[in-house]
Amino acid sequence: MSERRPETPAEAEGTAGLFVALGKMLKFLRERKGLTQKEFGEVVGYGPDAISAMERGVRTLRPEVLVKADEVLDAGGLLLEVVPEVEAAMTKARTRHPEWYRNYAGLEAEAVELHFYANHGVPGLLQTDDYARAVFTRRRPFLDEETIERRVADRLSRQQVFERRPAPIVSYVLEEIVLDRPIGGRRVHADQLRRLLSVGRMQNLEIQVMPTQAEEHPNMDGAFNLLTPRGYGQVAYTEVQGYPRLITDPEEVRRIVDRYGIMRAMALSPAESRKLIEQKLEEL
Repeated sequence: MSERRPETPAEAEGTAGLFVALGKMLKFLRERKGLTQKEFGEVVGYGPDAISAMERGVRTLRPEVLVKADEVLDAGGLLLEVVPEVEAAMTKARTRHPEWYRNYAGLEAEAVELHFYANHGVPGLLQTDDYARAVFTRRRPFLDEETIERRVADRLSRQQVFERRPAPIVSYVLEEIVLDRPIGGRRVHADQLRRLLSVGRMQNLEIQVMPTQAEEHPNMDGAFNLLTPRGYGQVAYTEVQGYPRLITDPEEVRRIVDRYGIMRAMALSPAESRKLIEQKLEEL
């Protein structure tokens, strides 16, 4: 059975060409200025993966980025002229995600708290462009190139939750094996570890590592997410072998919250976790 193609916000409103054109303009101006994606990203507050996605038109160029880019890239007001159109497109944007995921994606985008436990790979909101592409490329059954690129774009678009103001409270508990599994190869893995270190500096976000040598573990049932939507009670989300489940029953959610709290207490502190990530990066 063929997969239903999820609409992007731009496609849903017929403005896809706007973001593709803006991305091309941004790339032209950046290269004319002699800046790499990393150098430009450091100035406007984004990583090279995000800049790459913006230049390819798969991630929304937010108005504040356009304003800063116009100054940094000596655009002479060119990028400022399109800010009203971008703002209008953003107000009309609908979710990028397929039907089965839309309930969770909508809750995640508006959540005031987000908590994640991962035991196999780096969670989507923390993934680099190349890491996400490697994950989807190696998935079985194999996906075609168009589907892979679409899923990478959708995954990167979710990371805009970190740019929201007020920022949500976010925490992660990652099994140590997540730091050791070199998805995509040494270079991709190294960049992914650097991404963890970079994101870990955010004031509203904490990353903790659960040591593999821990002799006890309160959760052997797999990965999960906990989120608190604005104005609603906390819910949980799990996905096993392609079967997603949004858990709203208060008692079920309470049990998962309890496990997560115990894991945070057992895991390395954020500072200790950072040192471990740095050590593993040095050893590559």
